[in-house]
Amino acid sequence: MTENQDLHGDVAGLLLAAGGGRRLGGRPKALLSHRGRPLVEHAVAVLRAAGCGRLHVVLGAGSDEVRGRARLDGCVLVDNPDWADGMGSSLRAGLASLAGTGARAALVALVDQPGIGPAAVARVLGAYEDEKSLVSAAYDGVRGHPVLFGAAHWAGIGETAVGDRGARAYLTAHETEIRLVECGDVAEPYDIDTEADLSHLE
Repeated sequence: MTENQDLHGDVAGLLLAAGGGRRLGGRPKALLSHRGRPLVEHAVAVLRAAGCGRLHVVLGAGSDEVRGRARLDGCVLVDNPDWADGMGSSLRAGLASLAGTGARAALVALVDQPGIGPAAVARVLGAYEDEKSLVSAAYDGVRGHPVLFGAAHWAGIGETAVGDRGARAYLTAHETEIRLVECGDVAEPYDIDTEADLSHLE
């Protein structure tokens, strides 16, 4: 166990990897190839390298194939049967899976942002204080991912996370409580959404 994991044992990594890649011809985003392996493996490795010892991965589109092809040993795999409803359903499923685990916060990352590496994730993780923490990476001052939600916020997020908005409504309502951590110098927050975005993959 690394020193980071000792310090942040209260924080679980929560990877949202259920997307179906509608604008990518229906290819599950978790299975897009990056550096020779499925993108979901890359994202899990980033969270581990940043110091997340406990990892929950929300699967949806192609979940059986993801389980068969990706090496996700040591992760808790959470199935979201409602993945097609949007990211909000995956966020709700992921937070629900953490209930009763002892986690006091969840660091939420998206599978389709390979430009965000361990340095940015570690900065957000390092800003964790307690179950009331609300932390977000920022890029040139603009809020982005990953985001850390203390457990005191989970119920409120679950009530407002609908469609593809995720926690956006909750964060907007609690803007004054968010601690922004600038990460623009160590990460690029692009998404892999369209065929053109595939050029970011290696």
